[in-house]
Amino acid sequence: MNNILVASNRGPVSFTVSDDGELTVRRGGGGLVSGLSGVAKDDGVLWVCAALSDGDRSAVRLAPGGRIDQAGYDTGPLRMLDIPPATFHRAYNAVANSTLWFVNHLLYDIPNAPVFGTKFGREWESYRDYNGAFALALAEEAGHEARVMIQDYHLTLTPAMLRAERPDLRIAHFSHTPWAPPEYFSLLPDEVATEVLEGILGADHAGFLTDRWAQSFMDCCEALLGAEADRVGRSVTHAGRTTRIGVHSLGVDGAALWERACEPDVESHMTALKEQVGDRKLIVRIDRTELSKNIVRGLVAYGEFLGAHPEWHGKVVHLAFAYPSRHDLPEYREYTASVQRCAQQIEDEYATEDWDPLILNVNDDYPRSLAAYRMADVLLVNPIRDGMNLVAKEGPVLSPRCALVLSREAGAAAELGPHALLVNPYDVSGTAAALHDALVMPEEERRARRDRLHAAATALPPPKWLAAQLHALD
Repeated sequence: MNNILVASNRGPVSFTVSDDGELTVRRGGGGLVSGLSGVAKDDGVLWVCAALSDGDRSAVRLAPGGRIDQAGYDTGPLRMLDIPPATFHRAYNAVANSTLWFVNHLLYDIPNAPVFGTKFGREWESYRDYNGAFALALAEEAGHEARVMIQDYHLTLTPAMLRAERPDLRIAHFSHTPWAPPEYFSLLPDEVATEVLEGILGADHAGFLTDRWAQSFMDCCEALLGAEADRVGRSVTHAGRTTRIGVHSLGVDGAALWERACEPDVESHMTALKEQVGDRKLIVRIDRTELSKNIVRGLVAYGEFLGAHPEWHGKVVHLAFAYPSRHDLPEYREYTASVQRCAQQIEDEYATEDWDPLILNVNDDYPRSLAAYRMADVLLVNPIRDGMNLVAKEGPVLSPRCALVLSREAGAAAELGPHALLVNPYDVSGTAAALHDALVMPEEERRARRDRLHAAATALPPPKWLAAQLHALD
């Protein structure tokens, strides 16, 4: 039986099936996986996740009890859950990504959405079933008084469900997203909002990336549940139980990131990028085409910068890596198309025979992203709203002279703000001006800011982040 367990929707690896039926394993994607993979593998933590693809489901069928590590793969202790595809689709796409994500990132087009009818009722039942599958798997795998670390908005109901199954366990839930204020969170049907809040309050410890998101959660518990929120002691008491509230900023493991960024595949991408851009200055962005990442406004800001500063024509290139995200949802397909249209407009207006002002790439390539970080003169991170945004921390670790243009709505702004150029993510002209300021920043100031960004970004690497939550459970 296991003493420490981590539960999340996405796991540390994913599988693909080749034409000849062979399974190929690769690193999982997303910021949560980046933050936790090394810790879970090194410390022998059992990771419980969902099978997301046909390849994952094939791997589960070949593994005893879904234990991927016992089927000969070097994953560290790992159990994958083969949740019925229809149930998974409704829970993941309709509820987690189209409802809870939209609420906590304040993304709804309010005159038109949300609309909660009978269809949503069926989708919510699937979300319950999905959370229940995790609760049962964790209950089966956990040793007596084990510590269970449940991750993110996909699994808000799991803490309370697991507590009902195994009251002996010490349970934590961590939210990697922002948390909406009560007036926006209450867009959810009353019974759903209550279930989400009470689900997380089933944990002994509820963690958040910033004090701002923790305060919003306590505000919701107070306003919607009538719970008692202790702002000084950071706790919420409801229905006879007290849940401690923690703030645990997640940083990056600088040494491990550098080691990976110096491998031959990254060096080869650096060579290719240098051939493309020559000695021009580089503005870099690396994001998923996620609605909250604000890629379109970032591109419009770059276009405004080029319009206002013709002296930079031919001397700067914007590397925009916008990797596909959630293409099962029509909003995301349209957003990706908007990104591509906007990029084409900039090319049409400013490109010359010997200068491409913008290089847009929508194919996910981690080594190429690391190469871009290393070459960046400016890193643009301008989300509408973000839990943390590890990109803002990874860039200054890998670039020796990176100036960071950062949205004040990113969770990372709480730590990196004093050393970055902060922008209002809706103010395109302000972002364009910040890009110019970042490019002309004196070298001494640039390097001093980058050194302070590096120190802040690596202050709480994943091992310390996880250790702090485990300590809180003790």
